[in-house]
Amino acid sequence: MDITENTPPQERSDSLWHGPMRRILLSSFSGSVIEFYDFVLYVIAAAVVFPHVFFSNLSPTMATIASFVTLAVGYVGRPLGGVIFGHFGDRLGRKGVLVTTMLLMGVSTMAIGLLPTADLIGALAPILLVLCRVLQGVAVGGEWGGAMLIALENSPGAKRGFAASFASLGAPAGAMLATGSISLASTLPQDQFLGWGWRIPFLLSFLLVLVGMMIRLKVSESPLFKSLNQEAEKRRVPILEVLRRYPMQAGLGIIVAISQLTIDGIATSWAVNYSVELGADRTTILNLKILGSVALLIAAIISARLSDRWGRRLPLAVGIVAALIFVFPMLNLIQTGTAGGFAGAVIVGQFIQGFILGPLAAFLAELFPTRLRFTGASLCFQTASALGSGFTPLIATSLVAVGGGIAVLGWVWIGVLAVCLVAILIAAEGRTRDLSAI
Repeated sequence: MDITENTPPQERSDSLWHGPMRRILLSSFSGSVIEFYDFVLYVIAAAVVFPHVFFSNLSPTMATIASFVTLAVGYVGRPLGGVIFGHFGDRLGRKGVLVTTMLLMGVSTMAIGLLPTADLIGALAPILLVLCRVLQGVAVGGEWGGAMLIALENSPGAKRGFAASFASLGAPAGAMLATGSISLASTLPQDQFLGWGWRIPFLLSFLLVLVGMMIRLKVSESPLFKSLNQEAEKRRVPILEVLRRYPMQAGLGIIVAISQLTIDGIATSWAVNYSVELGADRTTILNLKILGSVALLIAAIISARLSDRWGRRLPLAVGIVAALIFVFPMLNLIQTGTAGGFAGAVIVGQFIQGFILGPLAAFLAELFPTRLRFTGASLCFQTASALGSGFTPLIATSLVAVGGGIAVLGWVWIGVLAVCLVAILIAAEGRTRDLSAI
């Protein structure tokens, strides 16, 4: 039997690297890598492939907007997945949810790789694409909360910010794999890349899922959840209890999370498409995007460690202020349409994003009690994902297309970030709170 099953977090080793805890962190990280590989793969393909494959009968601008609409639909599926899987995660346990979400994501991504194009089946192609994207969103909506809580609820209290971040660290790592695979495929001649080359990264998802399942099935249930198991049948519907008893915490959590997810929407999808449309080399842009993901990963590790020393609110506030300062420099660099401008915008922008991302998982988890933590944290993060990452590329493309340009986009973004800064200043600090007593 795994010793983590019956050993309370406060009685275990302070190290995150002893046997059982190391396996838990690996499961949290690897599962998120796979989920976000699949999810970000779609984001990039929506920018450089799908307008030509599934919306080839539209003008270039309308094809891009239509592709980003399907992208946004997937993000709408994320809060739905957070609520559905949060319900079962809070009532039945974290581990079973993690296995289910990984299988659902793998099947959905493979299906995208096998979809016929619009030239072959007409309007049915984008309809099936949207269906697959919704299932992807539902899957990743449940994955993040479960992966984060397995790590956080098993970790020693003084290091739970860093432990919780492993689910978030999987996002940039998965993004690097996704971007690298599409970049490699894009070295093919244009007709081969759009004909079949883009499908290979989607089909490879199946192999990643097999590896992830072997790791995940060996992880035991969260001890904090096990301590609540006897009262599971008495518990009410988690989402209703979150909305009734913790509306302010949920609202603040959503607003704070939007701060880093708007950066994600600009850097991961809109900036890639916009730069390529302005004439930058597609493969070069995708390779530079990998460097942005590296910057995000490094910053997230640094800020997560700092959050265990200084608290969650300070690094979050520092990251949001930095984002406010960098809005117009980032947009102006992207507007140059050059690889150098894109590199400066995305690498610095994603470093700032990572600084916000690092403490975010623990910050959201510490807003809610154990019996509602999966649902509450997932609701916050996934709703913010839908509003931030999901609709930001669509809004940015639309503003530029109708003549509002970079200036209007920048001021709208500054307004959103200012509200996020106010929210983190209002929110309570959770670093020293006892998770079992919340």
